[in-house]
Amino acid sequence: MSDAAHMRAALALARRGLGLTAPNPSVGCVIVRDGRVVGRATTAAGGRPHAETQALAMAGAAARGASAYVTLEPCCHHARTPPCADALVAAGIARVLVAARDPDPRVDGAGIARLRAAGIAVEEGLLGAEAAELNEGFFSVIARGRPMLTLKLASTLDGRIATHAGEARWITGEAARRAAHLLRYRHDAVMIGVGTAMADNPQLTCRLAGMEQAAKVRVVVDSHLRTPLTSLLLATAAKVPTWFLARDDVDPVRRHAAEGAGAVVLGLAGSEAGIDLVAGLEALAKRGITRVLAEGGAGLAAGLLRAGLVDRLAWFHAPAVMGGDGWPATAPIGTELLAAMPRFRRQRVVAMGEDMFSEYRFSEDRVREERRAA
Repeated sequence: MSDAAHMRAALALARRGLGLTAPNPSVGCVIVRDGRVVGRATTAAGGRPHAETQALAMAGAAARGASAYVTLEPCCHHARTPPCADALVAAGIARVLVAARDPDPRVDGAGIARLRAAGIAVEEGLLGAEAAELNEGFFSVIARGRPMLTLKLASTLDGRIATHAGEARWITGEAARRAAHLLRYRHDAVMIGVGTAMADNPQLTCRLAGMEQAAKVRVVVDSHLRTPLTSLLLATAAKVPTWFLARDDVDPVRRHAAEGAGAVVLGLAGSEAGIDLVAGLEALAKRGITRVLAEGGAGLAAGLLRAGLVDRLAWFHAPAVMGGDGWPATAPIGTELLAAMPRFRRQRVVAMGEDMFSEYRFSEDRVREERRAA
């Protein structure tokens, strides 16, 4: 197998850990000697042990003289675990291929420097773009102080998410709903607005077979803590992490009741119009969240788009038309000029049963192009 093939295998391992390793990145490591894979691992759930140490343990003595393919630069600082760079040196690894540098100021090239100082041949950048995209959440926390955010929408072809009477279950089919649960699994937190919490009374858990134990942090944007104590979210808050983004001057009685049910209330600056969503995401990052899946409703979707906080867009379309009296996927965001619209680049389109799934990434280049053309 080629170097690229081994690195693709390491990236595939790293993808398995998405949504499970926060606040650490999900890293894949493959160790190869004489053309044979002797060790392979991904970062363990919770972020430790790291991929490199687990792969080295699997390889044992066969690691001496081998090549290691790592999706992110090995760490070189002492935290709860010893540095992975030192472990690679001690194991006698001869060559390390690193897909992407670790932007953590404690690492950021120092891990590679330590390997080279020990006489290990290091090659950088193989499939680096894929590695950076995989750990976009971890990179975002370091560079921007907030998690990567995916906005998930499920609508008709004309962008409606519920009838005028409020009926919304189910617009999309079973295959699309399974894919939506997989999205939850691959993120650290699932976010909704208070309107969705009150109208749908959701559980926000991952209910795919074998993934039920992956308890995601459930985040409700509820500036005045209006979510009923009888809701499924608060009724299960003692067992499943449930956080509220609320105003810092919220009614203390409501706050005490929510916290008494087991929820965490993060107080933020706000106004009658709501809370500061940028500050909300920054607060999540400080508590270790790197990847957020926002599932609506329309008000939250609009607020995130308006604030420029949507990094990825995951849209499920059902082959149906509801009409203008249905509820739109997003509330107004105040767009007056085409050049001011949030712009995205399509990544893929996949058929899911009778439905279609489209994935997009926010495109700063397209926004700039539109504004220059205007």
